[in-house]
Amino acid sequence: MKKLTEYLNSAFIKAANSLRPKRASHRIVAYVESYDDISFWRSVLDEFESDKYHFDVMLPAHSSLTKGKKQAMMNILGKNCGNNMIACIDSDYDYLLQGATNTSQEIIENRYILQTYTYAIENYRCYSDSLKQVCVQSTLNDKELLDFNEFLKLYSQICYPLFVWNILLYRKHDTKSMSMLKFCEIVRLSSFNIRTPAYSLQQLSNRVTHNINLLEKKFPHLIEEQARLKDEFSKLGIKPEETYFYIQGHHIMNNVVLRMLAPICRHLRNKREEEIQQLAYHRQQYNNELASYRHSQCDVALMLSKNIHFKDAPPYQRIRKDIALLLAELDSERKTDAL
Repeated sequence: MKKLTEYLNSAFIKAANSLRPKRASHRIVAYVESYDDISFWRSVLDEFESDKYHFDVMLPAHSSLTKGKKQAMMNILGKNCGNNMIACIDSDYDYLLQGATNTSQEIIENRYILQTYTYAIENYRCYSDSLKQVCVQSTLNDKELLDFNEFLKLYSQICYPLFVWNILLYRKHDTKSMSMLKFCEIVRLSSFNIRTPAYSLQQLSNRVTHNINLLEKKFPHLIEEQARLKDEFSKLGIKPEETYFYIQGHHIMNNVVLRMLAPICRHLRNKREEEIQQLAYHRQQYNNELASYRHSQCDVALMLSKNIHFKDAPPYQRIRKDIALLLAELDSERKTDAL
């Protein structure tokens, strides 16, 4: 006898929904890639839940620990997909490849697949508008030492021309001339000093310019095509000042944003501890207050990984639109079934 989980497809869920009380909300199963994605997509789908619909966010495999993008997509491909079952996945480069690979084409064409549009969920965690809040939550110090919006805007504008080259070569299935690993190595922050943040950007600019020159010498016949790809990106909503959304998520988090946040948070903690020392009347009060402050702090990397203040990010609006269209289609389907 087959396991019940083998029958868990959109048609089965639709039939199960029909057995629920008329006033019960309609269940939609959302498959995600991994544990971290459960938290992210739950925060995304929460705002669309109502007395009409609710989402069950779960890992893709029912009888094993298998996870990942391909596994999540496999559950909804072919006849198993439908408004009662969706996949919620990272875009990686697939949105930007625009059908250059089979996976990219499937993700773009299948309306039951929701994608991040950014490279991954980590890019949303690093949304520039939210980084001050991350620092405050980590250090309990509200002082602002860096304009995160301006820094990541400049970072993105510097990286953008090389990023376009990277995508162009990937579209041509050339993953060696400018591999993702090599690209990320070039666009990392090799150093960061809170007193001279511009120096980090100058180092970055030098590396990017050098590698663009190498690519133009190696592929002179692709220079015009690279310029046309910039125009296509503009139509896709990809702006030079927002490039950090589309670079590999773990790289942006670990080698760019945390490279900034770690020294900034150390400085903010030190300043707060100096204030405690200056304001304490005696040694015992100082020790008690210092212990209380240190106990209340949180690791900045942990706070960043739990950051949910990303819903104003431009790419996120595309997710909202996709979910709204999906639910509108489900409304239409339910009305048709009721006739």
